[in-house]
Amino acid sequence: MSIVWFRRDLRLGDLPTLTAAAESGDPVLGLFVLDDRLLKPSGGPRKDFLFRSLEALNEQLDGRLMVVHGDPETVVPKVAKAVGTEEVHISADYGPYGRERDARVGEKVTLVETGSPYAVAPGRIVKNDGEPYKVFTPYSRQWMDHGWRGPADTSANTADWIDPDEVKGVRRVKIPSEKEASDAAAGEAAASKQWKEFLDEVSAYDDERNRPDLDSTSRMSVHLKYGTIHPRTMLADLGKLRNEGAASYRRQICWRDFYGDILFQRPDSARENYVKKFDAIELDSGKHADELFEAWCKGETGFPIVDAGMRQLNSEKWMHNRVRMIVASFLVKDLHLPWWRGARYFMQHLVDGDLASNQHGWQWTAGTGTDASPYFRVFNPITQGEKFDPTGDYVRRWVPELRGEEGKAVHTLKFGRPKEYPEPIVDHKHEREVAIARFKAL
Repeated sequence: MSIVWFRRDLRLGDLPTLTAAAESGDPVLGLFVLDDRLLKPSGGPRKDFLFRSLEALNEQLDGRLMVVHGDPETVVPKVAKAVGTEEVHISADYGPYGRERDARVGEKVTLVETGSPYAVAPGRIVKNDGEPYKVFTPYSRQWMDHGWRGPADTSANTADWIDPDEVKGVRRVKIPSEKEASDAAAGEAAASKQWKEFLDEVSAYDDERNRPDLDSTSRMSVHLKYGTIHPRTMLADLGKLRNEGAASYRRQICWRDFYGDILFQRPDSARENYVKKFDAIELDSGKHADELFEAWCKGETGFPIVDAGMRQLNSEKWMHNRVRMIVASFLVKDLHLPWWRGARYFMQHLVDGDLASNQHGWQWTAGTGTDASPYFRVFNPITQGEKFDPTGDYVRRWVPELRGEEGKAVHTLKFGRPKEYPEPIVDHKHEREVAIARFKAL
C-alpha cells in the first residue's frame, strides 16, 4: 500500500508523484487534508476553486479520493497507519508554511518527494558561487540553460486506487462548498481545455498581453496555483511553437519560478520588505489613510483605470496583470500606504492568489523587492489608461458611470466628469513628488 497526498497538484496527468507511488505495483490511496491553517486565511474565491477542483479530482477517481480534516501532523500518520504504510508520496512544497508542515509530518512518516509545482524547483538555479539570483534577467538565462523535464505519462489508470471506505479508523469528510464563488472553471479537464484554446491564439500574446480591453491572456494562473495543470506540460506545448507570443509566455512561467525561488530563499519576504533599507520609508496611517484605502478597495478613487481594475477584482475575483501593477502603484505611491495592505486585499479576493507571485509582484511595484522597479517609476494612472486601454472599452465595462464617455477620453474626462462619478481622491502630480521625496530621503 502507498499514499499520494495531494496538495498543490490536483490532477492525475503529468504527475511524477503518482509514478513513484505506483512503482511497486501496490494499491494507492489518494488523500487530501483540509488544513485550517491554510483554509482560514484563504479568501472565499480561492476556497471555492479549491473545493471545485477537489470535486473534479474525486470524479476522476470514481469517488475514491479520501478527504479528511485536521492537522496534517496528526491525520496523515493516522491514515498511513490505517492503510499499513510508512511512505507518503508528495510533490515538494517550497512555501514557508508548507516546508514547516512537511518537516513536522516527516518526523512521523516517511515523505517521498517527487517533483514540485514549478518547472525548475526553487534552489536549483544558482550563481557560480552557489548564491541565489536576486535579479530576474540573469536568473532567466540560467533557467533556460537548465531546462526542465518532459511531462510524466500518468493518468487515473496509472495506479490501482484504494476505496476510502476500506480505510478503517479514520473519519472521511465531504468536500465543502463556498458561497463566494468565481466564474473560473475548475479541475484538470477545464485546465487542459482552457490551455488548448489559448494556444490557438498565443501568437498574439506578446503584442496584446498588456491590453486589459482585449481577452488576450491565458487566465491559467489559477490552474497553476492549484496544480490542475503543471508548467512543464505548458512548456512542452510552447516548445513546439516558433513565435514571439510563445517565447513571451515562456518568460511569464519563468517569472513564476523566479518568485517561487525568492520566497524559498527568503520566506520572511512574504510579510516584510525584501530590501531592508525600505523599512525606514515614511508611510501614511490613521483615519484619513484608512478612508483612502477604503476608496481604493471599492474602486471609487476617481481615477478610471484604477477603479475599473478594483471593480473587476471585486466582481470577477481576478484582474488583468497590467492593471494589477497600475492599482498597486497607485496604492503605494499615490496613497503612500504599505504594499502589504494591498497584497492582503488581493489574497482575500483573487481566485488565483499565489503567495510568492502576489507578494513579490507587489514588492516589485513598490520598489522594495528583488529586481524591483526603480523608486522614481511612479505609474501615471491616466497615461497608463490611455496607453493600455486605448479604446476605453475596459473602463467602460467596469465603470458604468463612464459609459457615456467616448474613446480614450474616458481616461481624462476632458469633456466633463459625470456627477455620479467621484472626484479624484488625490492629486497625482503632487503625490508623485511626495513619493519620490520619501524614497530619496532613504
